[in-house]
Amino acid sequence: MSFLKLDRLTKRFGDFTAVEALSLDITRGEFVSLLGPSGCGKTTTLQMIAGLHTPTEGRIHLDGQDITELPPNRRGLGIVFQSYALFPHMTATENISFGLEMRNIARSERGDRVRRALDQVQLGPFADRYPKELSGGQRQRVALARALVIEPPILLLDEPLSNLDAKLREEMQLELRVLQQKIGVTTVLVTHDQSEALSMSDRVVVMDRGRAVQIDSPLNMYEAPRDAFVSNFVGKTNLLEGHMAGSDGVRVADQRIVVPKQSLRDGTAIKLSLRPEKVVLSAPGQGIAATVGTVAFHGSHWLYTVISPVGELIVVAPNTGEAPWAAGAAVSVSWPDNALRVLPQEAAHG
Repeated sequence: MSFLKLDRLTKRFGDFTAVEALSLDITRGEFVSLLGPSGCGKTTTLQMIAGLHTPTEGRIHLDGQDITELPPNRRGLGIVFQSYALFPHMTATENISFGLEMRNIARSERGDRVRRALDQVQLGPFADRYPKELSGGQRQRVALARALVIEPPILLLDEPLSNLDAKLREEMQLELRVLQQKIGVTTVLVTHDQSEALSMSDRVVVMDRGRAVQIDSPLNMYEAPRDAFVSNFVGKTNLLEGHMAGSDGVRVADQRIVVPKQSLRDGTAIKLSLRPEKVVLSAPGQGIAATVGTVAFHGSHWLYTVISPVGELIVVAPNTGEAPWAAGAAVSVSWPDNALRVLPQEAAHG
């Protein structure tokens, strides 16, 4: 059953449409990410849920109640902004307690709830420190605790990890997801980072130019993108252009490539999406002849560019400890038949 329902939500600023007819049903306890490039409408959507923008059209329902016209302070939602927006003159405890004071919660209850919130985000020893005395990750946890302490029905996260370094960001992604699952709070995250959305979410909403292009589980979003935009935005991909050659083949340049059976007519222009980690490099004679272009070491894996008759391919190969293929080496490229995703050309352009 839907807990948060967005019904054809639309927001226009003059002649510019920021969000267009977005419909989304979120169940209680679900973690949903709004993912897309800058200007796609994801932040505007979050701000409409929060009550910071009034929809031009459409309605917002929370637990069966229409909250479209409610002001932000009557929605009771928890919000964590990109900047954290902590009060610099207040300690961690005072920052977390502020929302409870505004709700006239008794002092004794405030103390208990703040202590629980500090424990939830593992900040008990830092309760009396000011923001300037905390690391970026600790400030992020204070902002999260401040949002959670009011026990909101919905937690809204607006790029909350974007100011952290890469290693800490990965750690906080895991911590935040574990905490969200433990508490069970329904959560909506805005992010432009596809790995963040895939690793944290129950479902992902990919947005482009104000519209929801695809709403799906992280695995389905990655393995079965609806079009070239989603395929490109949700992870790296190789896009090959060709034409259908039979129900289970595609002609790319002078190569006929086997694909899962299609209902498209012979000669239909299509694009193929092929994930870099699905491509296998091997000795010459075991697939399509190719030449290694560039080689880059990424610790856990090698990243290659490979020149082949079907075009330049990106290839990701795990680091097994063995020497990599050298630039200029003659190789073969191959992949499982089910690794290819056929995208009709009309869908490929969004």
